[in-house]
Amino acid sequence: MRFDIITIFPKILDSYLNESILKRAQKKGLIKINTHNLRDFTIDKHRKVDDTPYGGGPGMVFKAEPIVKAVAKIKSKNKSRVILFSLRGEKFNQKTAHRLAQYSQLIFICGRYEGVDERVAKYVADEEISIGDFVLSGGELPAAMVIEAVSRLVPGVLGKFDSLEELKGTYPAYTKPEIAEIKGKKRYAPKILLSGDHKKINEWRTKQS
Repeated sequence: MRFDIITIFPKILDSYLNESILKRAQKKGLIKINTHNLRDFTIDKHRKVDDTPYGGGPGMVFKAEPIVKAVAKIKSKNKSRVILFSLRGEKFNQKTAHRLAQYSQLIFICGRYEGVDERVAKYVADEEISIGDFVLSGGELPAAMVIEAVSRLVPGVLGKFDSLEELKGTYPAYTKPEIAEIKGKKRYAPKILLSGDHKKINEWRTKQS
């Protein structure tokens, strides 16, 4: 699985994308993550990627041409999907992650400032995705979130394929000590989890989820 991030800040996600699960998955050759500096696809000496909006208004808008060139160079002939992050896009969830995991390559267009020329959304991106009803400075953090969520669905990335899937995070989790003192009171881990009866433990977890 290949991920390509188009951004004006190619170093901004280096730490996150090269730690933990994503680091191991890349070392195993299960996924590949590339970042591309949008300024490398400009033609002027100032490497300008944005300009003032037609019709007036505050801020700057990403120009279409550098993005068109970047996608054309990056996009493979295999199953590829070009994603633009925007508030009006489809809300990202686990179902979306499963759908995107069927592709061989995901290309992320990370806007900044007042957004991206609408012609990119209409004629370059295959779809628009939103990670929620709130505003961020750019699409880099959403890209990192989608990359991790999709990567976890790639066979071999996790120790056990179902360690996230339907249950992890949906039932209460406890660890040692059995008795924890919190705000002056003793709080106990459920006895069922200490019983060693895995059938009953799974039943309890299913009921709690």
